[in-house]
Amino acid sequence: ISDIVIGSCMLIGFAPIMLLVALLVKLDSPGPVFFRQKRHGFNNQVIRVWKFRTMRPDRKAEEGDIRQVTSDDDRVTKIGRILRKTSLDELPQLFNILLGEMSLVGPRPHAIGMTTEETEVHELVSDYAHRHRVKPGLTGWAQINGSRGPVHTAEEVRERVRLDMEYVNRASFWFDLYVMLMTAPCLLGDSQNDR
Repeated sequence: ISDIVIGSCMLIGFAPIMLLVALLVKLDSPGPVFFRQKRHGFNNQVIRVWKFRTMRPDRKAEEGDIRQVTSDDDRVTKIGRILRKTSLDELPQLFNILLGEMSLVGPRPHAIGMTTEETEVHELVSDYAHRHRVKPGLTGWAQINGSRGPVHTAEEVRERVRLDMEYVNRASFWFDLYVMLMTAPCLLGDSQNDR
């Protein structure tokens, strides 16, 4: 219920910003406004996650053939850098929430086939699949604790999964509310993580 009620209010509240972002994406570079990528959802089901496009169009990336973003990645567009820095590119995931595929709070959905150090991330941590016992979230405990954006080392993957599992074990309405309230200040105050 909180996902539907709060998600609907957020969609209404952010609608003018989303329209402006869509216009800026269209004016900045050729290609579609949205990017839909296959990711792991609840119970490891495949979902298509909506985002504003922040890179040059790449059909392979949408299907799961991905290379994680790095600092000064030449695939990222000018407006894309701003959107990624502020996480405004994630706002279309409100549609995923209203469709019941995602929650406002939960482990961030990872792209299918995502690799770190040339190994698929699910092979790096034994309890990786347990993070899919809840719906993936627009934000999460890992994100407000500094683990956001790409994971380039096995240790970063382990830390992300540790925080995700901490969330899964502590999940409640009030904990979700705390995570939501802490998201904006944590994201806007983060100048270190690539996104």
